[in-house]
Amino acid sequence: MRLVVDSSVAVKWFVTEAQSDEAQVLLDHELIAPQLLVAECANVFWKKARKNEMTPGQAMIAAANVSGVVELMGLSNLVMRAVDLANRLPHPAYDCLYLALAEMERCPLVTADVRLRRRLDEAGDICAAEVLTLDAPLFARGLS
Repeated sequence: MRLVVDSSVAVKWFVTEAQSDEAQVLLDHELIAPQLLVAECANVFWKKARKNEMTPGQAMIAAANVSGVVELMGLSNLVMRAVDLANRLPHPAYDCLYLALAEMERCPLVTADVRLRRRLDEAGDICAAEVLTLDAPLFARGLS
């Protein structure tokens, strides 16, 4: 199955934390993300190294390997829709890039961002993309 994943999911492939096992299951699928994913993950790895949750070397290796797991898509076709979604939710535009990609590619977005999921639920039908959170019953949807 083709899926859009965001950095809240991708980080869990390289750092053991809550819902890492659920995130690992997704590696058996065709995964895509906006190019922004690499920068967001690199920043998370840097923060984890600063907090001594991983070594600087581990952070560099993880950052270098993110792009090998996911097909990265350009941002230029996503920006206008992302800003529209951001204004309507309201939610940061960089997170809405993932929503815009899921809409454009007509495939689900998988995220660990429950705040985004809550904002979408509150806003109603402003986004055509299906959004799944790692705490949702992914296995019941056949994603295992």
